[in-house]
Amino acid sequence: MDSKKSIEALQFFITHLTEGAEVHKLQGQIFKSEGFSKLADKYIGHFTEEMGWVEKFVERLLDLGGSLKYEGAEARQLIYNPIEYVKADLAIQEPGVEVLLKCMETVKDDPTTYDILKAYLKDEEEDLYWSQGAIQMIECIGEQNWLLQQL
Repeated sequence: MDSKKSIEALQFFITHLTEGAEVHKLQGQIFKSEGFSKLADKYIGHFTEEMGWVEKFVERLLDLGGSLKYEGAEARQLIYNPIEYVKADLAIQEPGVEVLLKCMETVKDDPTTYDILKAYLKDEEEDLYWSQGAIQMIECIGEQNWLLQQL
């Protein structure tokens, strides 16, 4: 087992997932302030869920003897239009799942890390399907009707 590859993969996800989780929480707070309570609950809950994954990744990285790094976050534009945000989030999720699949290939000789990433993949696919379904619903029932459902 090449623990260096696992440590690098875990650190990558720790960094980027922390950033994404923080954005989800901020977006949820924006949606809450705009009265879209269902959408707010989804994204604030998503923050909590993602930080749970970060915790698992950190624990595994430390178990492997890695040195945890805080690499900060890049500035990201927050989006006040809920529909535009779902579209923007989907545009990140789709390639993100592909990156995760490639990372899993690099750690396949580390069954524990592989299994953690596999469970995370399942969670990410569910999020991807939710976003895709939301876009399909918006196209089917219209923006205003979908937004009413998010109140």
